[in-house]
Amino acid sequence: MPPLDHAAAPAPATTPALRQIRQLPGPFALPIIGNAMQVRLPRIHRDVEGWVRRYGPFMRAWFGRTLVLVVADSEAVAAVLRDRPDGFRRPLSSYIVSEEMGGNPGVFLAEGSEWRNQRRMVMAGMAPGAIKAYFPALVTVAQRLQRRWQDAAMQGQAIALDGDLKRYTVDIIAGLAFGSEVNTLESGEDVIQRHLDAILPAVARRSLSMLPYWRYVKLPVDRRLDRDVAALDVAVAQLVRQARERMEQDPARRVRPPNLLEAMIAAADEPGSGVNDRAVAGNVLTMLLAGEDTTANTISWIIYLLQRHPHSLAKAREEVRRLAPDVAQFSVAQMDSLDYLGACASEAMRLKPVAPYIPLEALRDTVVGDVAVPAGSMLWCVMRHDSVSDAHFPDAQAFQPERWLADSSEVNNKRAAMPFGGGLRTCPGRYLALLEIKIAMAMLLGSFDIAGVDTPDGGEAQELMGFVMSPIGLSMRLARPQ
Repeated sequence: MPPLDHAAAPAPATTPALRQIRQLPGPFALPIIGNAMQVRLPRIHRDVEGWVRRYGPFMRAWFGRTLVLVVADSEAVAAVLRDRPDGFRRPLSSYIVSEEMGGNPGVFLAEGSEWRNQRRMVMAGMAPGAIKAYFPALVTVAQRLQRRWQDAAMQGQAIALDGDLKRYTVDIIAGLAFGSEVNTLESGEDVIQRHLDAILPAVARRSLSMLPYWRYVKLPVDRRLDRDVAALDVAVAQLVRQARERMEQDPARRVRPPNLLEAMIAAADEPGSGVNDRAVAGNVLTMLLAGEDTTANTISWIIYLLQRHPHSLAKAREEVRRLAPDVAQFSVAQMDSLDYLGACASEAMRLKPVAPYIPLEALRDTVVGDVAVPAGSMLWCVMRHDSVSDAHFPDAQAFQPERWLADSSEVNNKRAAMPFGGGLRTCPGRYLALLEIKIAMAMLLGSFDIAGVDTPDGGEAQELMGFVMSPIGLSMRLARPQ
């Protein structure tokens, strides 16, 4: 009997062996300090992006004694973000640092059931319907900014974009979220504005520190931070107290809360809500901190990029002056119609995302790409790699808003750009942020001609990484339209 021909039999299916984090390529690491001396905190995002270009989209790095999986593949990053909050969380170190600073982290750093309870409250207040009801107040703040910039244009003064745009966003957030009239644009900085800028950079700095020295000795910068936190605690407690007084005087506000703070208080007072006044206060601070820097920095980048691309600037200006020429008459429908301006915002966020990386911690054994990730592993998700790659966006380094328009003939992988994160933990303030951006930019382009946008050294705008990424020292010169 002839032997059976086993060559024709199908081979048994095999599962490719998973790579281990330690086996991945990466920069040479020193004992104890790892790769810490190879990165600079103010530009750590750029340093890690440089590593990715050299070692690939799955690589390892050592932050001190902590082994980190760096992930820059957009599909893998999106899968990780979709697996929150059950599979991944923000690093425990960030939560601990926030707790040490004396505040509740709010929905931004909360996890598990605590996050779910708070998320329901915040999402209700950030829903498009709630934002649209508040739209007239957004226009009022934009008119304040218009008057401030008219004065600067008449006097030939340069405008510091960072300061003015942060005042704009703080005035909007304070009114929407807390029902309190805060007018930093016309009356100068108040106590909240004065202390905000110290908090998130401190969380970022301490979260990345190899040695928690502040637990043993306080430097002058730490003592200043303590004073900033204490002052904000007092200011937030006053906001909560004023809101409770309004609700006691008018019980109807408890049934139909007119702002986010009163909605959170009403929810916290419900039996079994899982939310208390500490969580309410934490989310007050979260709204202020997250809403101030992110939107203000994005508007700054849009202005900078448009000024450097006159053709795009002219198209955006023409659209605004044709569809929404008068700030006093702005409507939601007008803002929705500004498609090219919206494309400019999307393109700016692709090139200059305010969150160019997201650090996470694995809550269970899992797999990312083809890499085994044990529970407790640290991940560094690089958000700006595929979004500036020619494999995903033709001529990816160029500022081309047209690629975001519906009639674009280019094939762009728009999913590779995730400026608001992804999954269940997509930024709850996305709609508000986009509306703030359109209102501010429509006011600017409809009311002024941009005479120039300057950097401190006259060169390219430089990126500074704190808790979010911002341009360094941009100033703008305006002229009244011809």
